[in-house]
Amino acid sequence: MIALRQVALQRGTQTLLDNADITLNSGVKAGIIGANGAGKSSLFKLLLGELAPDQGDVEMSGGQRIAHMAQEVDALDRPIIEYVLDGDLALRQAEADLLAAQEAGEAHREAELHGLIETLDGYRAESRAAQLLVGLGFVQADLARPLSAFSGGWRMRVNLARTLFMPSDLLLLDEPTNHLDLDALLWLEQWLTRYPGTLLLISHDRDFLDAVCDHIVHMHHQTLELYRGNYSQFERTRAEKLALQQAEAAKQQARREEIERFIARFKAQATKAKQAQSRVKMLERMEDIAVAHVDSPFHFTLPAADKTSHPLLVLDQAQLGYRGKKGDGSDDNIQLDKVNVTLLPGSRIGLLGPNGAGKSTLIKSLTGELELLNGKRVPGEHLAIGYFAQHQLESLDVSSTPFVHVQRLSPTASDQEIRNFLGGFGFKGDDAFGTVANYSGGEKARLALALVAWQKPNLLLLDEPTNHLDLEMREALTQALASFEGTVILVSHDRHLLRATVDEFWRVADHRVEHFDGDLEDYRVWLKARLEESRRDSRGEKAERQNQQPSGDSREARKASRKAAAELREKLRPLKKQCDQAEKAMEKAQQELDKVEQVLADPELYTDSSRKAELTKTLSQQAEIKARLDESERQWLNAEEALETMETELLASEETAS
Repeated sequence: MIALRQVALQRGTQTLLDNADITLNSGVKAGIIGANGAGKSSLFKLLLGELAPDQGDVEMSGGQRIAHMAQEVDALDRPIIEYVLDGDLALRQAEADLLAAQEAGEAHREAELHGLIETLDGYRAESRAAQLLVGLGFVQADLARPLSAFSGGWRMRVNLARTLFMPSDLLLLDEPTNHLDLDALLWLEQWLTRYPGTLLLISHDRDFLDAVCDHIVHMHHQTLELYRGNYSQFERTRAEKLALQQAEAAKQQARREEIERFIARFKAQATKAKQAQSRVKMLERMEDIAVAHVDSPFHFTLPAADKTSHPLLVLDQAQLGYRGKKGDGSDDNIQLDKVNVTLLPGSRIGLLGPNGAGKSTLIKSLTGELELLNGKRVPGEHLAIGYFAQHQLESLDVSSTPFVHVQRLSPTASDQEIRNFLGGFGFKGDDAFGTVANYSGGEKARLALALVAWQKPNLLLLDEPTNHLDLEMREALTQALASFEGTVILVSHDRHLLRATVDEFWRVADHRVEHFDGDLEDYRVWLKARLEESRRDSRGEKAERQNQQPSGDSREARKASRKAAAELREKLRPLKKQCDQAEKAMEKAQQELDKVEQVLADPELYTDSSRKAELTKTLSQQAEIKARLDESERQWLNAEEALETMETELLASEETAS
């Protein structure tokens, strides 16, 4: 097997390969095609180890014997048949050892070497070499003539015969048909079709490629693209692909115009707030991004309710948190106090704040899921909430299907309407009838988002909606939210999503909810200043303690803090290890997924009825790997969050201890 992983290769100022990926299984006969200067010969040098990639890895099965035809041949005085025989180094070494053993009279060693030569098919070697030379146009009388007696073109034929004579598992031929006449070319075609190893062949002769190759590797735009079949099949497949791209170009232009109209509409409404201006810039950038995602399997809109209220929802002097067991308020856990917010139609708000400050508590209180500890929640007459949170994945009916989930929400909706809607979220065709129990975390998250969208809310409350979603689905969600006409409140660590979808930020910190007049860069500066202020306060308290005579109680408190800090450091180690293990598992799963999706990229896998079992198996592998990837990502996120919390506690303990 040969595999190139994210390979980059540059010769001088020219980039030949950039993040190139390809896998060739043992036994394939692949034609390497591409424009002159695309890097075909350099690809061979990579495989031979004569060049090292500037980036990425070149992986090859161990123990492969490689035969490669040199492009230049010295004009030796050695007979051409001996020159061809010299190609089998192991045989030549065995013959030399036999001669030495005979001269030394070592009978036992002679017997061993005769057996080795038999194994190497050495006693037929001269006959095999002669057949190769005759096949390539030489006559018997030529075989004893020296290489120097032949012209350059005929020397290249001798060189080709030597290459074919070499025992090999992988044969690399760079333009072998140069200098051949038709008879020799036809003979070479037959020889190569019978060659039992892996063949990589650079040639500009389409009929030769048709006769010999079962795969084509197309080098273009600094990439390697694998096609199944011979050159004629490659031409047909590529023609269909280009025709499809021309059709896609119209879609691209339509999508570009749609975004341009949206930007123009938004600019007319935008205030001078920094975040609003940041969003304009982000939307303009989406014009370029849209083209890169035009072939995404996900494309959907988020329709808003037909009616709305002004205001949609009000919290007045609200106290948010969790009630204690006593019920008299004395042991309530108050997270946010004196919250006064008014949600107007069309508002687009991102929530910022440290972990644990109360962002999720605010969203739950807005939905009404979490009862206020004090104050008022006043919903508008036409308020329609769409709420997405991670626990909603757990509330899905795992024994049911996406189709049934939507049908339960709207029993009168037509089957086609439901299927069309689910298709935008990646549940196309029979996927709409798959059992949720078999879905990965990403697929469940897509379904949960679809159910929110189907209900046409005028207030969208999204708490980390991108967890479990891949890049394509995240981009589709970003575009859908950017054009959603209702009110949005979003909690997310995806900065691209925040920049593209919200006009203003609220800061949730220090038990307060306040308008934040700035963008994400300003928030980063605020966080840094907050941390420095905290450290200054800590140093001031420490100096004050040092100026005071420590009491027995304070000494005991510092001792307890040191002990707590030591215990936390012990707990940190397994958490860090867990993070590392989860990250490695994610990387491994992603590599496996890349391999499987490379197989699925072969268009003939879907059209060739004889490969139906292979298609089913590969799709099953894809689903299983995606499930493992999602689970690894979940474990990594949980471990990272726990690690961050514990490190904060450790910092506090160490400051107290000092």
